Amino acid sequence: MDTYTAVTNRLLVLLEEKRMSINKLATESAVPPSTIKNILYGKSINPGIVTIKMLCDGLGITLVEFFNTSEFADLEQEIK
Repeated sequence: MDTYTAVTNRLLVLLEEKRMSINKLATESAVPPSTIKNILYGKSINPGIVTIKMLCDGLGITLVEFFNTSEFADLEQEIK
């Protein structure tokens, strides 16, 4: 799995766990809904760490909580 897919999957899981819509997350995080949709649907394959931090703030979690999953722990090296 690549990093982009891991980020997308994690966001989808968190949205479901928190029972949040994209629009609700956009409001809570001050990230435009179009940016969130671009991340989730593949138009933005390299979201910045500041954007991810803002999304975490909107979800009420830390960056450590966002990245502390087996998916991220098991990522293969991107540069080959």
